[in-house]
Amino acid sequence: MECAPAKINITLLVTGKRADGYHLLDSLVVFAGCHDRLSAAPADNLTLEISGPFGTALVAEPDNLVLRAARALAASAGLPACAQLGLEKHLPVASGIGGGSSDAAAALRLLSRMWGVPIPKNLAATLGADVPVCLDPRPSRMAGIGETLTAAPRLPVCGILLVNPGVALATKAVFAARDAAFSAPASFPDAWPDTASMAADLALWGNDLQPPALKLCPALDAVLNALRAVPGCRLARMSGSGATCFALFDTPAEASVAATQVSRPAWWCWGGALWPHQTGTGLYAAPGAT
Repeated sequence: MECAPAKINITLLVTGKRADGYHLLDSLVVFAGCHDRLSAAPADNLTLEISGPFGTALVAEPDNLVLRAARALAASAGLPACAQLGLEKHLPVASGIGGGSSDAAAALRLLSRMWGVPIPKNLAATLGADVPVCLDPRPSRMAGIGETLTAAPRLPVCGILLVNPGVALATKAVFAARDAAFSAPASFPDAWPDTASMAADLALWGNDLQPPALKLCPALDAVLNALRAVPGCRLARMSGSGATCFALFDTPAEASVAATQVSRPAWWCWGGALWPHQTGTGLYAAPGAT
């Protein structure tokens, strides 16, 4: 079994655009304790069974990143792609928290162990811009189109709340709706002593995709307002290209309680600790919960 944790863009700045159309980014990335689960067993061919609360959104796809990752790793090792894969989908699809990329990265880790082969250095980048940072899920600074990774500042123990309004946002559409100037990269200290000081610094560096996403998805306003109204919320903004938003709290316990406080029909909520350096399983408030 391998976990595929949710990827959260605490900051996301668009710093330029390459000639081939890819945007250059500067992003502080963390991972939350909520995750999909992957399993693998030996088999005579390659199959994938998808289950879980959000599995139906992927069942109709003839090919996805998990299967592509398996085929790419097998090809790099000169092996036949043979495995019985299972994906429990607990993270919402097309939600700005890197679910598909994290699933692909988890498949690479899992199959690398099962097949006894290394993961080639640049293989993850061929599968998608977010797959490299998900391959070793820990706080990171992501630059370029996602392939340049450096260590993040040392983070304090804190809690994080995730809320998705049940609306899918296409990344390409959000980038296309963006009409602002490019941003300069953020400047961070080496470490933050507590969540309050971290939130104060992060407030200076936002998510450049949040304004265009708000135009495409007005439901984000309600989510962000609900997060900011929760007692103890230190910072609230959108992750990635949306529509999942997050809020930072001083402790994982506060974030878990907040998940029940902001719950609405059709909203997916989770509150708890960061992955992997903080303990705590967190708390889900499923869509429709009261």
